[in-house]
Amino acid sequence: MAKVAQDRQALLLQMGEALHGAALKADWALLGEHANALAPRLQALAARGPWSAAERQALQRLRGAHDDAAAAAAVASDELALKLEQLRSNKDGWIAYAMHSNTESA
Repeated sequence: MAKVAQDRQALLLQMGEALHGAALKADWALLGEHANALAPRLQALAARGPWSAAERQALQRLRGAHDDAAAAAAVASDELALKLEQLRSNKDGWIAYAMHSNTESA
């Protein structure tokens, strides 16, 4: 039983590290894959029996890694939204510049 508990604790810690690593690299596709895999993996691990104290601590660390990754994704999303808004608001200027450049080269 101790081997199973140790394995579950190690898996939980690995899952947290995977989330943390993907967020740190801003690899949003990989982060999405890890996040989508959380629920089924946690359900499978929970089906093995009650959580030990060490496993509950690992679950808390996983939750913290998930929260941190979600916050990093939200910041990146906000930054992207700002860039897109800046591009939209400068669209007329870019079009005018492109039209002016085309007429000069012609």
